[in-house]
Amino acid sequence: MAIVIKTEEDIQKMRVAGRLAAEVLEIIAPFVKPGVNTAELDRICHDHIVNAQQAIPACLNYHGFPKSVCISVNDVICHGIPSEEKILKDGDIVNIDVTVIKEGFHGDTSKMFIVGKPTIQGERLCRITQESLYLAIKMVKPGIRLRELGKAIQKFVEGHDYSVVREYCGHGIGEGFHEEPQVLHYDADDSGVVLQKGMAFTIEPMVNTGDYRIRTMKDGWTVKTKDRGWSAQYEHTLVVTDDGCEIMTLRKEEEPFISAVLVNA
Repeated sequence: MAIVIKTEEDIQKMRVAGRLAAEVLEIIAPFVKPGVNTAELDRICHDHIVNAQQAIPACLNYHGFPKSVCISVNDVICHGIPSEEKILKDGDIVNIDVTVIKEGFHGDTSKMFIVGKPTIQGERLCRITQESLYLAIKMVKPGIRLRELGKAIQKFVEGHDYSVVREYCGHGIGEGFHEEPQVLHYDADDSGVVLQKGMAFTIEPMVNTGDYRIRTMKDGWTVKTKDRGWSAQYEHTLVVTDDGCEIMTLRKEEEPFISAVLVNA
């Protein structure tokens, strides 16, 4: 499958979908607190996407996934299924992964939330993971090899004594949820892909406190760390521009920091 170069019309629609996805993470923040169950968080996200945004939650029924967002807690790396049994407690770290479809285009993003009083380990893991994402975003521009992003993420993460998950990666995005190219978060063959203006993709490093290896639960979706260490992930959808990139899923809380990052690129 070839990499789809987005038109200006495509990019405008992706801006809308991306802003809506970011908005879901903004509105859910006050509800992520001790005592809430993850099914309730999913319900709030679903209602906002469907009723307030008049959009479609892309995860719902995608290859059979039963909920509207993925919610992954502590040692869950990704694809956590929200449930009434999973009740959040002080110190938990929680990834909420949201993909919204609006006018046929996808906006895909995730962030970490720390529940109640943070632990030193949880706070540090989340910070390093977010910084690894920003590091890669700062590098994006026409003419660089895609492989360079994963190489830089891996070096940064392992320099902090963490590991990068190998089995899951970022991906091209647009009218399709998962398009070409695959965006690996470690140094590996990229089939010679060179970034060019109009490419749209996600970067979404998954970082573990211990070993990078995974185990998949019997539900066929929930992916956990093999050694039961904690895992964190941050994700943005972006498009390559003339001299850098535009982040489609930027949240308002990030604007001052990310502006400084990109200005100094």
